[in-house]
Amino acid sequence: MAPTRREGLQAPSQRLILDSGAVIALARGEPRARAFLARALEARASVEIPVVVVAETVRGGPRDAPVNWILKKIGPVPDTQEIHGRIAGQLLGAARSAATIDALVVAQAVAGGGAQILTGDREDLERLAASHPEVWIEPL
Repeated sequence: MAPTRREGLQAPSQRLILDSGAVIALARGEPRARAFLARALEARASVEIPVVVVAETVRGGPRDAPVNWILKKIGPVPDTQEIHGRIAGQLLGAARSAATIDALVVAQAVAGGGAQILTGDREDLERLAASHPEVWIEPL
């Protein structure tokens, strides 16, 4: 497990990226996720939901309503770019991992110069982001 990056340091970025666990937690109204998002918005952080997270959380039925509400509230989903795929591949190789979706979430943070990632899957994302101090993993 990678060491925590919160001890005595400030986040290097005004970006927050939500992974699938964070989107689901927000859709369920979980207080910790809502409080973290509120703090980010209060700090005027840019909040992003990667397109792969949309694919993981939306199934095309009426049960998607809470997730769709979160997507609408956050705003447009950034385009996935080739660079995200290339960075994700490098992250997977370095971490000896097969967690492609998690790697694409971390890659979006890396490609943008850093970000905090709100997640329900701390260990996998920390392993993928281990060599990128500009990426902070915030567990739910």
